[in-house]
Amino acid sequence: MANPICHFEIGCRDRGTTKEFYNELFDWKMEDTGPATFISTGDGVGGHISALGHAPHNYTIFYVKVDDVKACLERATELGGKTLVPPIAIPTGTFAWFADPEGNTIGLLQSKT
Repeated sequence: MANPICHFEIGCRDRGTTKEFYNELFDWKMEDTGPATFISTGDGVGGHISALGHAPHNYTIFYVKVDDVKACLERATELGGKTLVPPIAIPTGTFAWFADPEGNTIGLLQSKT
């Protein structure tokens, strides 16, 4: 697979309650780190729980690993999608969000080289 799903995110209003729910339900290993709780599912695809403090509060999103976030956003736009969050640098690389033509939000993640 050229562009695998590499990460997921669960948005919430109360990170502690959400963490407790998923820990009890799935027995995921979790670690609070700054504004997020990082999740290890044991299968190589990790994620995190975030309480952004603003809309959207409740959401789930998956991230697709790409070589070039900007180029992928441009291609998504050509195909009828829409950029929701432009490329943002983070310690591990760059991420962005786009909406597909039906309005589904998808994340992109480019690893730092």
